[in-house]
Amino acid sequence: MSKKKFIFAAVGVVLAGSAALLYDAGRDAGPAFIDPADHMLVVKGKAIYTNNCAACHGEALQGQPNWRQRLPNGRLPAPPHDKTGHTWHHPDAMLFDMVKNGLVPGKTAPPGYESDMPAYAGMLTDEEIVAVLAYIKSDWPPKVLQAQKEVTLQRRQ
Repeated sequence: MSKKKFIFAAVGVVLAGSAALLYDAGRDAGPAFIDPADHMLVVKGKAIYTNNCAACHGEALQGQPNWRQRLPNGRLPAPPHDKTGHTWHHPDAMLFDMVKNGLVPGKTAPPGYESDMPAYAGMLTDEEIVAVLAYIKSDWPPKVLQAQKEVTLQRRQ
């Protein structure tokens, strides 16, 4: 691995960890583990995802190209939501908050962070957001889903 890639990866880990810690410090318990085993919820979530999320995050949850490289405006492209991204590193309450309220610096993102992620509070109901997250999680392999479940349950304690 090149030195530049190593440094970028290290910065990414620090940013993700910082966001999780900041979020953890000021959150309520949030939704319990969102189980993608509910087929009807996943079907509903897929339709909502297709209409509201796929334009940025990709039809196959693949995200935008070069999602780890900043754009000319300093912002990052939309990340993938499949197993190759970092979505599964976050507890469900944080994922829910990110969709509902967008990335909020000092809460779900590091202070000063700017993002193109919109807040869907006025467009989607809480139940629709849960359905989208169930759909996203339905694509993850069992080991990834189990790791994300553990993160979610640990944050609820």
